[in-house]
Amino acid sequence: MFSRAPDWLTARPIAHRGLHDRANGVIENMPSAIDAAVAGNFAIEVDLQPSADHEAMVHHDYMLGRLTQGSDELLSLTAAQLKQVGFKHTAEHMMTLGDFCARVAGRVPIVLEIKSRFDGSCTVVKRMAEVLASYSGPVAAMSFDPDQVLALRELMPDLPRGIVAERHYDDGEWLQLPLEKRREMTGLRHAFRTRPHFVSYKVDDLPAPAPWIARNIFGCALITWTVRTPEQQARTFRYADQMTFEGFIPKL
Repeated sequence: MFSRAPDWLTARPIAHRGLHDRANGVIENMPSAIDAAVAGNFAIEVDLQPSADHEAMVHHDYMLGRLTQGSDELLSLTAAQLKQVGFKHTAEHMMTLGDFCARVAGRVPIVLEIKSRFDGSCTVVKRMAEVLASYSGPVAAMSFDPDQVLALRELMPDLPRGIVAERHYDDGEWLQLPLEKRREMTGLRHAFRTRPHFVSYKVDDLPAPAPWIARNIFGCALITWTVRTPEQQARTFRYADQMTFEGFIPKL
């Protein structure tokens, strides 16, 4: 049977990669963005990538360079090396999942997005299970990759898990995936295998049949991503339970 995510997941807006503000030197997924979200009493979404030594690193991109010095793949560097990488426009450094959890310390809910190369590796999920075993704050985890969500179900069955989704997977980087994988992702066809507690859905793709069924028939919580405008915020609360936002400060 499907079960709904706990109410704390949808009780407050979720700050996308922390409450970042690049113009003022507060960079996504960085300690200052985490501190700002905690101070604002927002839930926090961050991304997790594996290092060469199987640590879970808080970072969105597969490669260094957009926000940081260097141009290496994260997967080619150890956690110790990644923690020494300089970030542009700030003196801060990349965090491990353990660093992030220690910083939040259970004060607000956290939502961990597992970035995946769709290669079957569950390194991040395995490391998450180790780190979260000693963390007592509210945590949920999610991924675009159904195999990561299945790994969450198998390794941490009591952890609220979700699928990140959109309506179509027929352009851009999605075309690099096998057609069978894209078909499984379309319309949440994997749901009876992954059994998500919530769906994080692209806001501009709502309304759509699959998230409506997940929410109204199977009782999954429905969150949107990424809300940046008043129109997207209105769409969220017309069709979903909560939003993942950036670029403005929502009223609580």
